Amino acid sequence: MQVSKLAEHIIGSEIIKLAAEVNEKIKQGEKIFNLTIGDFDPKEFPIPDELKSYIINEYTNNQTNYPAADGMPELRQAVSNLLKQRAGLDYKPEEILIAGGARPIIYSIFRALVDEGDFVFFATPSWNNNHYTYLNNAKAVVVETTSSQNFMPSAEDLKPHISKLSLITLCSPQNPTGTVFTKKGLEDICDLILEENKKRPAGVKPVYLMYDQIYWALTYGEIVHYDPVSLRPEMRAFTIFVDGISKSLSATGVRVGWSMGPKFIIDKMKAILTHVGAWAPKAEQLATANYLSQLDLYDAFLVKQKEKLHLRLLGFYKGFLQLKKEGFMVDAVSPQAAIYLTVQFALQGKKTAEGKILESTKEVTKYLLDEAKLAIVPFYAFGAAESSSWYRLSVGTCKPDDVQHIVHNLREALKKLS
Repeated sequence: MQVSKLAEHIIGSEIIKLAAEVNEKIKQGEKIFNLTIGDFDPKEFPIPDELKSYIINEYTNNQTNYPAADGMPELRQAVSNLLKQRAGLDYKPEEILIAGGARPIIYSIFRALVDEGDFVFFATPSWNNNHYTYLNNAKAVVVETTSSQNFMPSAEDLKPHISKLSLITLCSPQNPTGTVFTKKGLEDICDLILEENKKRPAGVKPVYLMYDQIYWALTYGEIVHYDPVSLRPEMRAFTIFVDGISKSLSATGVRVGWSMGPKFIIDKMKAILTHVGAWAPKAEQLATANYLSQLDLYDAFLVKQKEKLHLRLLGFYKGFLQLKKEGFMVDAVSPQAAIYLTVQFALQGKKTAEGKILESTKEVTKYLLDEAKLAIVPFYAFGAAESSSWYRLSVGTCKPDDVQHIVHNLREALKKLS
């Protein structure tokens, strides 16, 4: 059967594919620690009780018809207040677009700003930029980052390509690494964008920045989240944000996300999404508006949320450092934000107890799954080289006691290698 060229060559999510394979093993009765998906176990990380109650009340009140195309006014106002009070960003309700999570927001940004054949910059590892670039028939300009730079791209990475770019996509805190931009690092990128746009003649599309900060509320210790517009107010004309409640409130399934940016771009994104129909449900929007209007509730929830997440992240980090100290070929990057820990298994070339040589990252991944009963996502699923020995470990689905068991399993599995 014939389908479109786009559909013929589209690649599904590598992460979801891996998670499905792991879940099938679990269904067969295997005890596996599945730390693949960037999601939450509702038993460990439920949404706020008040938000749940508000959602139920809105359905009881029959709020089940179409929402406003750009989002319910109550929610856009609540988001505007939240951003101003907690993020220091001043966006009016008409500069905010509500959608069913971050995915349709990202899709509409690409569709509004990227033409066929345009160049889109992103660094790897990063989440799904390659797929959105493909969906727009654009050309990817890819730079692979390293552990020495905390896997965050720099202005130097961008500089050789800036003159031909239409869109730069950045994410901080970063998925999959759980790391953030430094103040200077982001300032340098903003200065490069501003310098380039001053050079472009009238009538030529500027280079825009998509800034995904869906994890901005989840930073730990002394780590500070920076955004382009706060650092360089002139970036307001060129920056479109991706944001929402999915990660900060464990509300991945509630599907409430938003974007803020220049009104003329937000209006175009709204028009695109009216044809896609990717609205957040009306009841969830009204409930979220009610919840976010009470910042004391929001703040109190975040304190507990961050404590629970950091406990797990720090536990794994210390565990990996101990394994490294014991001489095993593993490492980890200090957790800064989000729900992810960047870990390394430099095991290619190692021999199993059965005499098999682990020749690839895929074989290492399978070994960890079979012997340590640990499922994590290799960075090649986020666009990095297939030979990369780095992985994303997601803590949203694990219990505190799991940390000790997983580190024990890893130690026993690593002992079997020679």
